[in-house]
Amino acid sequence: MVSATRAAHEIEVTAESLQEDLARLEIQKRALERELAAVAAHLDSVQRALSALTVLMAEPSGRHAAEQPEEAKADTPAVAPARTARKQAASRRTEPTQKAKPATSSRAEADEARSYGALTDQILEYFAGVGDAEVRARDVAAALGRDTDSGSINAVRSTLDRLVGTSRVRRAGRGLYRAQKS
Repeated sequence: MVSATRAAHEIEVTAESLQEDLARLEIQKRALERELAAVAAHLDSVQRALSALTVLMAEPSGRHAAEQPEEAKADTPAVAPARTARKQAASRRTEPTQKAKPATSSRAEADEARSYGALTDQILEYFAGVGDAEVRARDVAAALGRDTDSGSINAVRSTLDRLVGTSRVRRAGRGLYRAQKS
């Protein structure tokens, strides 16, 4: 009878351990989904910017089609075939093992874009509040409530690095950041 009780105890311990793992993995999944949404929104904005630049580069005068006189518009090739060619090239670059992103409504895409920029805005507001103090990325993440897992903290680190690159925040030392003096 002792071995049956021991086996039951081991099963109980294993179940508790799996419950803890499940909770941790669910938090990590949510963080990764947020990060993926942010990356997807950024990718979309970069693709749109690149498409616009490609169209501008393709025009011989450098003027946008809307700025051209009516006679010139008739001679300008349609933009739609160029977009189609870019989309086809992009689909060929996609690995076959990647799952296609499910179609989302324009409202959902707008929400993703807002949440992506929201982190940058939150970080800049945080630095406006701390003044000239040097802070670590982990401290910024904690202040924003994004210190639940390493994915969230890394998203804050990445955003801080981008802000350093655009001179909106400066690096004060290894792992230390400070508000950019105005």
